[in-house]
Amino acid sequence: MFADRAEAGRRLGMALESVRADEVVVLGLPRGGVPVAAVVARHLDAPLDVIIVRKLGLPYQPELGLGAVGEGGVRVINEQLLRATGLPLEDLAEVERRESAEVEARALRFRGDREPVALNGRTVILVDDGIATGSTMAAACEVARAGAAAWVVVAVPVGSENGLSRAGAAADEIVCLHTPSRLSSVGEWYRDFSQTSDREVVRLLHLAVG
Repeated sequence: MFADRAEAGRRLGMALESVRADEVVVLGLPRGGVPVAAVVARHLDAPLDVIIVRKLGLPYQPELGLGAVGEGGVRVINEQLLRATGLPLEDLAEVERRESAEVEARALRFRGDREPVALNGRTVILVDDGIATGSTMAAACEVARAGAAAWVVVAVPVGSENGLSRAGAAADEIVCLHTPSRLSSVGEWYRDFSQTSDREVVRLLHLAVG
């Protein structure tokens, strides 16, 4: 069990020392992944940013992800699954518009007018406070790869076997400190799992920029 996200970040940072390199960038998944990522980035002396991803869920079955959208117009679609569902393209377009607007709103909220860190040719470490289903992290991997990342590493303090398998299929490397045989919730692995606020995300990003 971790005391809090900061301790999880310290332990995860030590486990990631093997990927320390000049071209590493650490991206936290807002909101809970950012406090973990901030500590990892300091440990590796790497830039910190957020990766803002929205899953494109089937309108009548939102948990089924047809793809994802990210910043800069990045769009990842599972064409085979889309054909299997028979979802009309206009319905998909409406889901994309809604989720893309949310991506833009969150980017503005967290970064203001600061440009995102470039991923082109870099080793990208994607950090969250834990993985349950793995669907969001898998989408983040695809968005990072679409941003021309050279190597995509998923790094989490704790994750379920199924969730890590799903995320791992989209990543080049997985670093996970604990993989319990049964994971009811990520929060059960933290003594303090207080909700991370938007203000805290902004503060951590501002501190990282200096």
